[in-house]
Amino acid sequence: MVELFYFQPMPLTLKKKERLKSRKAIDALFQSGSSFSMFPFRVVYLFTTTGVQVGVGASKKNFKKAVDRNRVKRLTREAYRLQKEVLIHTLSEGKGLSIFFLYTAKEIITYQEVQAAMGKALTKLSTLKQ
Repeated sequence: MVELFYFQPMPLTLKKKERLKSRKAIDALFQSGSSFSMFPFRVVYLFTTTGVQVGVGASKKNFKKAVDRNRVKRLTREAYRLQKEVLIHTLSEGKGLSIFFLYTAKEIITYQEVQAAMGKALTKLSTLKQ
């Protein structure tokens, strides 16, 4: 008789502890973190000892209406939520990462483009040295 091994996939959620909310953590990230640009994002990251935490932002200069800023942030969070496994499985045990995605495009692009760009950004983050 053959035993079947079922892989338990990671839940596709973005819980409160995975969100970057602390003012101190965000300040530390922008002061001593590294960054790279990958259209339409500027990704700021910092290796930490805690788990992976993510923040998202959109410029008030580029998007005057809060409705548009919120839509951009919602699209970005959704794209991250669905693809975060790529990043989390590559981190070694006891390591963490703080990430902030800044949306730099001047207009709202389609979800498919945001998702493709997020995939590229997460792949690049997963290849960086800790």
